[in-house]
Amino acid sequence: MGIFGRISDIFKANVNDALDNMEDPEKMIKQMVIEMQEAIAKATSGLATAMAQEKKLERDYKTHHQASQNWEQKAMQALNAGNEELARKALAKKSEADTQANQYKQMYEAASQTTSKLKGQVEQLKQKLSEARMKESTLIARSQAAKAQKQIAKQVGGLDTGNSFAKFDKWEEKILKTESEAEAFTELAEGNNASLDDDFKQLSQSSAVDDDLARLRAKLNQGE
Repeated sequence: MGIFGRISDIFKANVNDALDNMEDPEKMIKQMVIEMQEAIAKATSGLATAMAQEKKLERDYKTHHQASQNWEQKAMQALNAGNEELARKALAKKSEADTQANQYKQMYEAASQTTSKLKGQVEQLKQKLSEARMKESTLIARSQAAKAQKQIAKQVGGLDTGNSFAKFDKWEEKILKTESEAEAFTELAEGNNASLDDDFKQLSQSSAVDDDLARLRAKLNQGE
């Protein structure tokens, strides 16, 4: 199993664990995004290694292929000079270079196919990460809204509305009673003050009448 197969299995296992133990959905969603980022980082590192190996194999193939062409030119040069033995030796070297070039060509082509496949897988992982990031904020917002609704429902459900309103009515009655008593005491106090004022007024009037009566008696006595 390659690196991408292992990363995929680990990611699936983490997702399943997250769903089974979803105590804090927001935390788990963020953690999953982080794990996807780490997986992409590992995959990208693996791709870089594969690309470097591909480049090396390509260089080795070209080196041996170029060596084959060089030995062929030397063989022609020796043959033109009439040195068939030297030409044979050059052709033997060319054969060795051809064998090496063919081997490196096969490894290079295989590495090229692997690199191309890895590039596609990395692009898929990046696309999935992009989708996850887009959904992350939405899912977290939904989670927070659900928590708020749940909390409100629990609070409302825990209220004893019948008992609460009964107590409310009871206190309202007490307040009304206190207000009535206050009004009654006020009226009584005002009534007492009025009665006392009337007594003093009557006393003043009686005193004035007595004074007038004495004055009249004095006049009468003078006339006699």
